[in-house]
Amino acid sequence: MKPHLTREEFQTPQGRKRAWRALMFRDHGVLRKFYDNTHEIAPGKMWRTYQPSPAKLKLWKARGVKTIINLRGDNPSGFLFLEEDACRELGLTLVNFRVFSREAPSKDILHRAAKLFDDIEYPAMMHCKSGADRAGLMAVLYLFFHEGRPLDDALDQLSFKYGHIKHGKTGVIDFAFARYLAYAAKNDKSLSSVDNFFEWVDGDYDHAALKQEFRSRGWANFLTDQVLRRE
Repeated sequence: MKPHLTREEFQTPQGRKRAWRALMFRDHGVLRKFYDNTHEIAPGKMWRTYQPSPAKLKLWKARGVKTIINLRGDNPSGFLFLEEDACRELGLTLVNFRVFSREAPSKDILHRAAKLFDDIEYPAMMHCKSGADRAGLMAVLYLFFHEGRPLDDALDQLSFKYGHIKHGKTGVIDFAFARYLAYAAKNDKSLSSVDNFFEWVDGDYDHAALKQEFRSRGWANFLTDQVLRRE
C-alpha cells in the first residue's frame, strides 16, 4: 500500500496524476458524473453537495459562490490538495470544518457551526464525500441557526432523498436530534429557539453517551460501510 500523498509530491506531475486517480476512483468521482447529489438549502445563499472536482469548483465560482466549506477536514489527501489548488486559482475561500457521520455532533462542533455560519461570506457551498450525512447534519444546523427554521422542519435535510440512511451508524445524528425534540416537548421549549437548544446542549447533552446508546442495523451498516463506502 502506497504512503499518503504529501503536498510536496502533489507538486510533481506524478503526484498530480496520483491525486486525480484517487479523486476519480478511490473517492467515487466517476460515479458523481452520473449521480449529482447537489441541492439548494437557502435560495441564492447556501448549497450542499459531494466532493467537488476542480471543474465543479469552477462552475460554483461561475454561480457566484464565494466560500467553500469542506466538511471532511484538512487530512492530507489527493482530493484535498486538488481542492485547495483550485480554490486558490479561482479566488474561492476554502474553510476546512471537520464533522463526523458516525458520531453525534459534539458540543464544540455545535457551537463552532453556529459561529461559522455567522462569519463566512455568502453565497456558500458545503460538501462532504457524498453529500449525504455530514452535509445533511450541517444543512440542518444552517437552517436552524442561520435561517431561523424550526428544528423539526430543518431535520428534513436528513433523509433518504439525499442518500442519508437513518438505520445505519449514520443514524446516530438523527438519534441526537430526536433526544432534543423529546426534551423540548417535555419541557415546552420552542423548536425555533436556538437559545433553548444551546441551553440543553450545554447542560444535559452528552454526545459520547448517545453514541454508546444508539443501535444501528446490520443490513444498513453493510450498505453504508461496504457498498457505499461512506466515511
